[in-house]
Amino acid sequence: MLLKDRVAVITGAGMGIGRAVAEAYAREGAKVAIVERDESSGAAAAEQLKAAGHEAAFVACDVADRESVLAAAQTVRSTLGPIEILVNNAGITRPAMLHKMTVEQWNQVIDVHLHGSFHWLQAVVEEMIAAQWGRIIFTSSSTAQNGSVGQINYSAAKSAVLGMTRTAARELGKHNILVNAVAPSAPTDMTKTVMEDPKFAEMRAVQKKLHPLRRSPELEEVARPYVFLASEMSSYVTGQIVSIDGGSMLVR
Repeated sequence: MLLKDRVAVITGAGMGIGRAVAEAYAREGAKVAIVERDESSGAAAAEQLKAAGHEAAFVACDVADRESVLAAAQTVRSTLGPIEILVNNAGITRPAMLHKMTVEQWNQVIDVHLHGSFHWLQAVVEEMIAAQWGRIIFTSSSTAQNGSVGQINYSAAKSAVLGMTRTAARELGKHNILVNAVAPSAPTDMTKTVMEDPKFAEMRAVQKKLHPLRRSPELEEVARPYVFLASEMSSYVTGQIVSIDGGSMLVR
């Protein structure tokens, strides 16, 4: 097992990519903290893992609230042990064309994606430095590299996450803490509103026709690089952005 007995925090793990990563980590022997604001999905994800014989815990947390993050981190430590792996994955969308986007829509997305990632980074980094071992993985997005119509807030937040990844990698490498980002292009429940919006139907049809693989990824395919980046297999990989987009960047 690649992650045997490692304690891993995955934010936004109640559904979508986060849940797929939690399941993949559990199969590799990790002790998984399902960190989620939605109690229903978070508790269900943790119970599913425990029913399959894995060690897991649901920890309620609003990543945009610093005190909530610090309390959640302490709950993970007392329940599962010192945090060794952090996957900053929690996210929301608030789509609107830029000339119609409200300040509230902008702030909500920035607070969750960017501020939430920063809060969790600071919540775990000291114990990783003390242990001289750690893995930190940010979930960015293909929209950080390509932009996305109707999501200037989301694209901006995910672009900022890439800068955070590279800077943290430079600062923490001397402590054997590896920091990387994954940039998926994957339809999930969170992005369904945008993906199914009829306004973008023509654009989606063109993109699908040009896509090298002619399909979207399965969530299990997206989760695999997260396992690699959390394990000793990635012991000389840091500051990198792993695109999981089926080659779509080639045709943009």
